[in-house]
Amino acid sequence: MKQFFTGLLFRMKIIVTGCMAAALLISFPAQAQLSEKAHFDIAKYLDIYNALFKELNLFYVDSIDVKKTIQDNIAFMLRRLDPYTEYIPEEESSKFDVQTTGEYMGGIGAVIVLRNGNILIEELFEGMPAALAGFQAGDILLEIDGIDLDGKDTAFAIEHLRGQPNTNVKIKFQRLGETKPRIIVVERKRVQINPVTYYGVLPGNIGYICISDFYAHAASGVKAALEDLKTNKGIEALIIDVRDNGGGVVQDCLEILNYFLPKGELLMTMKGKVRQLDRTFRATQPPSAPDIPLAVLVNGGSASASEILAGTLQDLDRAVIIGTRTFGKGLVQSPRPLPFDGKLKVTTAKYYIPSGRNIQAIDYSRRNEDESISTVSDSLSSVFIHPKVVPFVAVEESLRILSRKKRNCLPLSITWEMIICFLIL
Repeated sequence: MKQFFTGLLFRMKIIVTGCMAAALLISFPAQAQLSEKAHFDIAKYLDIYNALFKELNLFYVDSIDVKKTIQDNIAFMLRRLDPYTEYIPEEESSKFDVQTTGEYMGGIGAVIVLRNGNILIEELFEGMPAALAGFQAGDILLEIDGIDLDGKDTAFAIEHLRGQPNTNVKIKFQRLGETKPRIIVVERKRVQINPVTYYGVLPGNIGYICISDFYAHAASGVKAALEDLKTNKGIEALIIDVRDNGGGVVQDCLEILNYFLPKGELLMTMKGKVRQLDRTFRATQPPSAPDIPLAVLVNGGSASASEILAGTLQDLDRAVIIGTRTFGKGLVQSPRPLPFDGKLKVTTAKYYIPSGRNIQAIDYSRRNEDESISTVSDSLSSVFIHPKVVPFVAVEESLRILSRKKRNCLPLSITWEMIICFLIL
């Protein structure tokens, strides 16, 4: 009898899954282009998978963790496509929202990491509850609301640190160099991460803006910094630092480009399999800083939206790009809703900067026989030395001041003398 109802349940799941697959196939206009065989294959292999898992669940010698097994299967399938397409279950959706918006409902405003078996604070957000309560980078978290963190991971700690705004959380922690643990009660607040981690003025009236991420409000942060530097500081040139900026919301990147490029200028195009979603983006407003000399700092950690920013300014001869070769991510991800409040973050398109370049370094669709993936050659990867660069007086004091404001702002391979030389030509 148990087998009968189990079999009936799985048959119902097969029917529902088949209906969902059919709905998926007809929900998008471009899916009409699929052949009849493609429709049949999708339904066929979903049917096989359901039947196979039913047999495993009924007859495998040991109990099967259904959730873990299926999620592992999904993760393996998506990893075969590219590293950026992923399934986000309901319990991780808030983490995804933070990655795209830079804010979450209630927390203490700190970055925590697991290091040598300890959960410790790596970074504090200025003006947020943890910083105001007196926490310091390097503090080791021991307990949260009386729950011992020994053997726990960062996901567990984050889950218990976050909560509704205006509620309290009691944290027991150990500060390096002290023998007794401390206990602090922190009131959670709505946390908003400012992607403009620092801006200021260097000698020669050179403005500097450091953008750590392209969260949903990055453009407004850059706009405020730029207006302050222009109006109140009287800058004559500007450096934008996107080193180790892994990208984020492309729309904010395009809005920042609009501050420096003429209205109507081509900024970027997106092209994918679904032609109805192909987009061309142009500057939509008159620029607020159309003539200010620009330099953009990049490195191997500059990816996605950072590369759009640097690549577009480079293609249009609007800025000098200084640094090392960037990461090479020219793929666009879009969230798609799934049942039970899950999401699919799926690669839907490739972006192309004004010259027509797609800066994606790896073609995941073409794998070698040994399953390795080759790097796409870049026809514009040559390094040029500007013939007009001349020596400039060192600005050691500025470097010391800036390094105190923003950790690791300057690598040894790039000096302000190089940057200022470019800007004063």
